[in-house]
Parts: sequence; C-alpha cells; structure tokens
Amino acid sequence: MARSPNQKRKLLCLCQLLWERTDEEHPLTVQELIDALEGMDIHAERKSIYDDMETLRTFGLDVQSRKGKAPGWFLGERPFELPELKLLVDAVQACRFITRRKSDALIRKLESLSSVHQARQLQRQVYVAGRVKAMNESVYYTIDKLHTALNARRAVTFKYFEYNMRKEKVFRRDGKRYAVSPYGLIWDNENYYLAGFDHARREMRHYRVDKMAELAVTCLPLQGDEACRNFDIASYSQKHFGMFSGREGQVRLRCRSHLVGVVLDRFGQEAILIPDGEDRFTVTVSAVVSPQFLGWIFGLGDGVEVCSPAWAVDELNAQLQAVQRLYRKEESL
Repeated sequence: MARSPNQKRKLLCLCQLLWERTDEEHPLTVQELIDALEGMDIHAERKSIYDDMETLRTFGLDVQSRKGKAPGWFLGERPFELPELKLLVDAVQACRFITRRKSDALIRKLESLSSVHQARQLQRQVYVAGRVKAMNESVYYTIDKLHTALNARRAVTFKYFEYNMRKEKVFRRDGKRYAVSPYGLIWDNENYYLAGFDHARREMRHYRVDKMAELAVTCLPLQGDEACRNFDIASYSQKHFGMFSGREGQVRLRCRSHLVGVVLDRFGQEAILIPDGEDRFTVTVSAVVSPQFLGWIFGLGDGVEVCSPAWAVDELNAQLQAVQRLYRKEESL
C-alpha cells in the first residue's frame, strides 16, 4: 500500500494523542488510536502502532500499555503530577498580584500539562469565591523585568502610585521617577515587594510591585553600602510585619505558653524561648515596630507583653491611647 502524504505526521500525532487524551485512568486502545489517526487523515495499521509506541518510548516518553478490563496505551509519568498541578493552580488563583485575566491564562497553560480528563479536576480546583485580585495588569511583566535587573545587577527606575477614592492612580513625588538598586523580591502578605537601595533617600526601602508603573532597567550599576551588598532578604521580610516600615530593634516579649506555636510560626524555629514562671516564656526578636507589628501584638490580647526596649513600650501605649481617644470621641457624640 502506498504511503499517504500525512505519514510523516503520524508519530507526532500519536504523541499528541497520548499527551492530551490519556492518563492511567483513561487509556486508548490500538483501535481507538487508529480511528483517531484516521480522523486526522493518517492511515495506520495495528503493527505500525506497536512499532511507533516503542519509538516514542525510546525517545524518552513514559508510554505504557495495560491489559485486562481497561486495556490500552497511556502516558504515565509527566513533568508534573496531578497533585503538583493542583497546588500550582491554587497558588496562581490565590496570588493577589496577578490579575484575573492573567490568572486565567496561566491556569489554562497549566491545564495543558495534563490530560483533558485531569484538566477537569484542575478546573474544579480553580474556583475560589471572592478572591481579591490586583488591578494592575502590567505587574506580571514588571516582575520579569525586575528579575532581569537582579540578574544583571543593574538599577531600575519607575513611577510609584497609590489609588484615590475614585480608584484613580495618584503618583507619588509628583510623578518623578524613582531610582532604585534592586537587591531582592519578597512575596509577603499576598503581594510582591521589591527591596532595594533608594538613590534619593540613600537607604534600603521596599515597594509594592503592583504599584509600579513604567519600570525600566537601566545600564547603571547597583548602589549601596556594605550592608546592602550583604543584604539578607529572609531576615528583612521577617522583621517587617506586612512590609510596613518603622523603627527597628531587639524586642523582648513575654508570652503565655499556649502561644509557642504562634511565636515559632512568625519568627522561625531559631527563636530562643526562655521559660518564665509556670505558664509563660520570654523571647527576644528582631522586629520593625510598625503599626502592623503592634496590631499583631494587640491581636494576641493579654497573651503577649512587650517588655523592652522602652521606646517600643511607649509606641505601644501611644497606639493604644490613640485608639481609645477615637472611641471616647464617638461615645461623646
């Protein structure tokens, strides 16, 4: 029999069929493969299918066959297992810095790494009601540019904005560009932040990536002192609660014993806990005392006491008094 003009596509089409339509629970029989190839205007005989499967296996694909109640051929091991894809899909869906449109596009690409049958499970995994997503569509590409700058050790410039009551962008510094030497990217509190040396303020600062606009990678080398060159991104993100700024120091806390897990979750297993009485312990942590840090303290009620330094205790009392004045004012109305 003469070879059809589409025979050269046969091996590629078989590979595509295995990738898209099969998995361990959904094999295709030889006849089903032949019928599918016929639909692509490719003639195939049973013996040639067996030869082609061996060729694909030699090439490196995990092509497997099974006999019994559900016989057929299927693709076994893939670059990602289904539980791993579910985890990645959920992470993409949960990320606030990725817009809804970009999330949907990324999830469709992740679905293509599985069979069509497994992709349905990923679609069920996707739905999470009420997730707040970023409004800045360009953040996806901004992150890519920042990685480029970090790898090339080059400074970046950008405009930085906030939103007003009408959800309009309002640029800081009257729209003047920020010049920053990037030293790391931090994913904290469901947002991406750039940690870098601000050329104008001559200090380390951090910026939310989804609030950057018109970012450009320059040809300027990194600036910063010795502390910047030895920048520890893990330590920096641990100190800044919710990435809020404030005065940094060694803060000693006295906590109830049932909060051991809470303290270790926040400050890591390296935190040194010192017993203090029957049901309390003390711990000294490096922290930036910001409103967010104080809010974390308030949230634990009488389970945590700030012991030192004195200025941290003063800030806690000042915050408490400010909140009390607010509610006393409302009661007097």
